[in-house]
Amino acid sequence: MKSSEMSKVEEEVLTLLKKDATTSEQSISSLMSSASTIQDENFRVAKHAEISLKCMENYLHKQQLTDIVLIAGDKRFSAHRLVLSASSEYFAAMFTSSLRESNQNEIELKKVDPDALWALIQYCYTDAVVKACCQFLIKQLHPSNCLGIRMFADTQGCGHLLNVAHNYATVHFMEVMKNHEFFLLSADDVAKLLESDDLNIPDEEIVFQALISWLQYDLDNRRKDAGRLLGLSCRTRPRKATVGQLLAVGGMDDHKGATSIDAFSLCDNTWKNLASMNGRRLQFGAAVVESKLIIVGGRDGVAILGGPLYAVGGHDGWGFLQTAERWDPNTQEWSLIAPMPQARSTVGVAVLNDKLYAVGGRDTNSCLNTVDCYDPHTNKWTRCAPMFKRRGGVGVGVANGCIYALGGYDVTAKGSNTACRYDSVERYDPKTDTWTMVAPMSVARDAVGVCLLGDQLFAVGGYDGQQYLTLVETYDPILNEWHQVSPLRTGRAGPCVILKDPIG
Repeated sequence: MKSSEMSKVEEEVLTLLKKDATTSEQSISSLMSSASTIQDENFRVAKHAEISLKCMENYLHKQQLTDIVLIAGDKRFSAHRLVLSASSEYFAAMFTSSLRESNQNEIELKKVDPDALWALIQYCYTDAVVKACCQFLIKQLHPSNCLGIRMFADTQGCGHLLNVAHNYATVHFMEVMKNHEFFLLSADDVAKLLESDDLNIPDEEIVFQALISWLQYDLDNRRKDAGRLLGLSCRTRPRKATVGQLLAVGGMDDHKGATSIDAFSLCDNTWKNLASMNGRRLQFGAAVVESKLIIVGGRDGVAILGGPLYAVGGHDGWGFLQTAERWDPNTQEWSLIAPMPQARSTVGVAVLNDKLYAVGGRDTNSCLNTVDCYDPHTNKWTRCAPMFKRRGGVGVGVANGCIYALGGYDVTAKGSNTACRYDSVERYDPKTDTWTMVAPMSVARDAVGVCLLGDQLFAVGGYDGQQYLTLVETYDPILNEWHQVSPLRTGRAGPCVILKDPIG
């Protein structure tokens, strides 16, 4: 409960005590009624016990409401029996048993250091000693002892130490799984550890190897748990350490074009500078081909389909392009493919089911809601169902067998300088050739970078009409919900976002 909430309660109670003081029956009735209301509205709050203990500590230092004096050497310490008993089995036995001390107002503790006694009394009123112990154990964490410390923290109710030790175990799991503490874990504790999305492993084969080693340590007694635990190595949800990194490359910023290439780690929820481009480039396409970052053209859409790199549409400085090209990484040569049914610039491009999709964008006359699909086997484009909205500068990504179109803007090419930007998101299902509106982003924007990292669709940066955004949001296709993650280091519009293979 916050201090402001406590003061409100105290004021109400004091008011009730003063009001109608001459009629005790009425005062008691009013107090009981109000207390019931206050309890319902205010008392079920977080940290109530912590605040109450803090209040008792204040009473201790002010020597208010104390009912026992402890004597050590030449020092006398006033305290509260209830607090001491609740915090120490030694004091509980002293005050609640038939010992003569239970009825004494002053108790002398012989051969007890006064400073040690005062420290013990303070411990009963605060968690300072516990925090100091936890900080000490955190500094001692090692792959050989982190599981034991985690178990100790769990049994002692030390939540912070428990979280730190668990996180340490997941980050250093490759070493932890080779140490003795791992083999002593119960089946439930093994399951709890291996179920974590934060387990820092290169692939699920490591989980299988760890389970086999744990089972073999005591096969006769652990055989019954084999089926349940081995199923943990067959998970479909990707772990954070196995999904790679997200790259934000270039884009428009306050300096007329960013040169930085920043990488996002799902494990750390942080952005770090990875490299810088040689010069400023705007509205280009980018992709990773054979572990190399390829940057292509400007205002076109770029995607990888079956090995080759495709560049679709764009603007050549004179007009909007209808052409599409394919780059072969083996011969390092470009070749034209069938042109699109219409010219498109700032087009969103996605690959799904071995086909290439060109989504939205704009042409000479207006922004577009049309969608075209390219089949590399027939070298033909076919028209798909249109989106609900015309979307220039649309961000496009693929998740769970569907295409998602994020944000964008709508404005005619002539006669208007005002753009209407969208926070809305549409989902395309190729099985039914239909678009469906899903949960919107938190901010309307165009030129947003989109990529699937793990099982989450990331929306990175963009332009809201006034500023270049650092905002990064993730979309859960199952829950149909957006959540913010760590923002970009600098605002940028139109960043190219690429999924890069895990490093190391």
